[in-house]
Amino acid sequence: MSTLYPRVGVGVILTNDRGQVLLGKRKGSHAPYWSIPGGHLELGESFESAAIREVAEETGLAICAPEVVAVTNNLETWRESGLHYISVTLHARAEGEPQLLEPEKCEGWVWFDPSALPEPHFDASRQSIACWLAGRCYLPGDVPMVSAGSV
Repeated sequence: MSTLYPRVGVGVILTNDRGQVLLGKRKGSHAPYWSIPGGHLELGESFESAAIREVAEETGLAICAPEVVAVTNNLETWRESGLHYISVTLHARAEGEPQLLEPEKCEGWVWFDPSALPEPHFDASRQSIACWLAGRCYLPGDVPMVSAGSV
């Protein structure tokens, strides 16, 4: 299936007090990939509001003050599925343990060292974590959509 325009995905890199990132083993359309929490930007919604909503819907965790850390053009997803997404990824600290609130979409949530991601890993999630770790808003070789100084 192909759309006429790219859609906007919102992902959230959640970190705990040990510096680990929260990843879910996806089911359904994103199986069998591991990924950060996230979903689609809804009409009239800010990136921050979408991040707060998605994290609450998927994990039950309450976050505040998420900050944009990456914008990626997910061409690998388009090549594989015909779905073209631009992903805006935010970072927030998480307190507590996640709950599995959407068992039809995810097998469970696990904390991982960000330098040792589980496989297979969803392309948009991998790109976003790489950007965050490098302190860049986009990966080298991508056409920059947001300059590092403007976020």
